[in-house]
Amino acid sequence: MTTILITGTNRGIGLEMAKQALARGWTVYGSARKVVTDPDAHICEHPKFRNLKFDVTDHAAVRAVAASVSEPIDILINNAGSIGPERQSTLDMDFDGFAQTFAINTLAPLAVAQAFLPHLRRSANPRILTVSSRMGSLSHAKSGRIAYRASKAAVNKVMQGLATDLAPMGVAVAMLHPGWVRTDMGGTGADIDAETSAGGILRLAEGLTLEGTGQFYNWDGSLLDW
Repeated sequence: MTTILITGTNRGIGLEMAKQALARGWTVYGSARKVVTDPDAHICEHPKFRNLKFDVTDHAAVRAVAASVSEPIDILINNAGSIGPERQSTLDMDFDGFAQTFAINTLAPLAVAQAFLPHLRRSANPRILTVSSRMGSLSHAKSGRIAYRASKAAVNKVMQGLATDLAPMGVAVAMLHPGWVRTDMGGTGADIDAETSAGGILRLAEGLTLEGTGQFYNWDGSLLDW
C-alpha cells in the first residue's frame, strides 16, 4: 500500500490531500510547523496518519525528522508554501520578506527532497511532486506578487534539475500548478475548491512515471508552459 509524505498539512490543499489519501487506505505522513490538528475530520486520530512537526526552512530539523522515520516513502509532495510579503513589487520590495519567500518556496522543497531521498529510494515506485504555480511561468509577463512569482519560477528550475539527477535512480519528479483554489491563500473568489485540486494532485501523483519526469503539470494532468 502507498505511503505518502505531504508537507503543509495543517490547512488548505495539504490538509485535503491528507484526508483523501487516508480515504484511499494510504499511510500518510503529514508535516507542519506545529502539530497538525483537524477537529472536523479527526485525521490525527486515524491509525494510518503519522504527525510530523518541523519548519521546512529549518534544514537541520528536517534531517532530524527524516532520520526518525523508518519506513520507505513512495510519494513526497512538497506542498508547504508562502504567498510572500505584503510589499513585493519591483519598485517597492520587502527584501527580507523576499528572502524568506525563497527559503520557503524554493530552498525548502529541495532540502526536504534531499532529507527523504533515502526513504524514497527504498520504494519500488518513488515520486516527488512540488506544488508550484502558473504565476511563476516565464510566459506570463506580469509583475504582481513578484517575490512569489520568482520563487515559483526558481523552484521549477531546481526541481527540473533534480529530475535530471534522480532519473538514473528511478525517482520521478514533477512540478504542478494546483489551480486557483478557494483557500486562505487563493481567496473566496477562486476557480476551484480544495477537494477538487487535492484529488487532481493525488491522481497526478499516482500516475507519474519516469516518462513524465521533469515536467510542469496543471492539477488536471495537462502540461503547462514554463
